[in-house]
Order: sequence, then C-alpha cells, then structure tokens
Amino acid sequence: MNSFCGRKLVRNIFVKRRLIFLLAMLLIGPFPVMAAVKDEKSTVPEKKWSTELQLKRYFRSHTSYEFGNPLPPFQAPLSRLEFPMNTWWAGGEARRSFSRFSAGVEVLASIPMESDSLMKDSDWDDESRPDVKTIYSESQCRMEPSYMARGDVDLKVGDWLGMPVWFDLRPVAGVRWQQFTLVAHDGSQTELGNPSESLPGDSIRFKQTYWQYFAGIRAAYDLDRHLKVLRLKLQGQLDWAYVDGYNSDHHLLRTGNRMTYERTKGDAWHASLGLKAGLTDHINAGVEFEYLRIRTEGSHQLVNDTFGIDFSFDHGVKVWSDQFNLMMRLEYMF
Repeated sequence: MNSFCGRKLVRNIFVKRRLIFLLAMLLIGPFPVMAAVKDEKSTVPEKKWSTELQLKRYFRSHTSYEFGNPLPPFQAPLSRLEFPMNTWWAGGEARRSFSRFSAGVEVLASIPMESDSLMKDSDWDDESRPDVKTIYSESQCRMEPSYMARGDVDLKVGDWLGMPVWFDLRPVAGVRWQQFTLVAHDGSQTELGNPSESLPGDSIRFKQTYWQYFAGIRAAYDLDRHLKVLRLKLQGQLDWAYVDGYNSDHHLLRTGNRMTYERTKGDAWHASLGLKAGLTDHINAGVEFEYLRIRTEGSHQLVNDTFGIDFSFDHGVKVWSDQFNLMMRLEYMF
C-alpha cells in the first residue's frame, strides 16, 4: 500500500508540473514568434492599475460527495451527502495592465451565515435491497469562515489576429482555490419503517478544498459603437480546469472520533458573462453572472481512532459541485 501511494504521489506531482508547463506554453508559446514578424503597435495603458470591490451571492449552489460499498453487493452510492452553499461572499481584485498582457489576483471570503437550503444525507445500506434508500436526513446548514482565491495572466492577441479594436480577445491561464467549511445542524432523520427523529445541535462538520488549474479564453466587446451615451463593455470568459479535491467529514454524533476523507481528481468548466459601465474616468461599475461545474473521482478513507479503524477504497467515490453566482463590482483605475 505504501509503495502504491508513493507511486501515485509521484504521478500526481508529474501531472501537475506538466499541466503548469502546458498552461505557460499556451500563453507564451506561439506569440513571441508572431510578435517578431509583426510591427508591434501596442501602447502602455494610461491607467496601469485597477482595484475592485466585489460582492457575490451564490444560489442553487452546492458541494457534494458520495461513495459506494466496497463489499458485496457493491451498491453505489452507499452514502451521499449534499451541502448547500447559497450564501454571500465579499472581497476584491487587484490587476496590473501592461501593453500586451495583464495579471491579477482575486480574494474573497464568505459572510458567515445560514444557507437558504437544507443539507441532505442519504444512505442505501440494506444489502438485500441495495437500490432502496434506507436512511434520509435533512438539516440546517451554516457556512463558517470560508475562502476562495484566483490568480491569472491573460495575453492580448486580437490585433495579432486582425480583429477590430472594439473586440479584445485574450487567452488566459491561472489557478483557482476554494475552501468551504460547512456545518450541518438541527435536523431530522428518517429510517425506513421508523418514525422521524430529531438531530439537535451540530451533527456534521465538513470541509472541502478544490485546487483548479485553468486555461481558456477571455473576451471584451465594446458597446460604445452601439450606445453613445454610456461607456459599456460586454465581458466574458470560458475556461477548463484540471482539479485536485480534498475533503474531511467529521460526524459529530457518531461514537468515537469518526472521520472520513475524500481525495479526488477531475475537471471543471467555468463560464462568466457580465456588463461594465464607466461612471467616471477612474470608476467603473459592473454586474456579472458566473457558473462553475466541478466533477471529480478518487478515494475514500474512514478513520475512527476509538475503534482502531482506518481503511480506504475507491469504489463509487465521487465529489462534485455546481456553483451559480451573481456578482456586483466597483472598480477604481489609476
């Protein structure tokens, strides 16, 4: 087992390094050659820096996981847990623009609050009827201090491709990191054939982390040519990411120190579309809709120190997330 884990760790490190190399090549590979044969006419932007205040509201969003039974009859799923994350987030972004590219960092934190949806916990643990849901519970779910960050670099290529000045096209690459801490509490549980029972107090403390190494396309369309009154831009981004996921689940109502861990890998698709309006020469305001879809698979580990339990398996282990949000932003350029 130790030898297998070692080989797996080496392979994961190799995959990450290769991915980072490919992302770098996407940005810098063909373009220096193109620049050498073209007359470079780009100018340094008048305002090189921008800072932005952001307020996000997530809706219809969750992070979830499930695992199967590693023993006969091998039902999958054996257990599924779905954590809502419909909450408010606040933060900001700083970006530095150059003649040919820009680089930015974004950091946001959750506003600790109750999600407006319920956490759902389902089990299929009857080996004689593996397709029957035998246990189901719903609980309130609060978001405790949670964080996300993004760093990216984009490269201006529209003029190299002969596109008009009012359409800015840029390949973009970077890293997104998300860490959610969610606590299920004050719920009720129903077992097949038995009356419902209450689950007072905190029942599950769950933490999910996603590392996303992404590459894609960013674009901006200048609407001034259609609307002369406002300085409006339509902006969007589409990207794909390789994802590393890790979570921990502490079942607080179980006997002993009962913990489970998922280590998963997969991919994600991300899309955003928004409008930005110029209020003054230095201030812009905008609104943006964003969707992130994460799908990963991997291994499940169960640990209970009290009973000396520690075993792992990979049958039917899935971790996934769907994240919708609407963001309001206020930008200052200088």
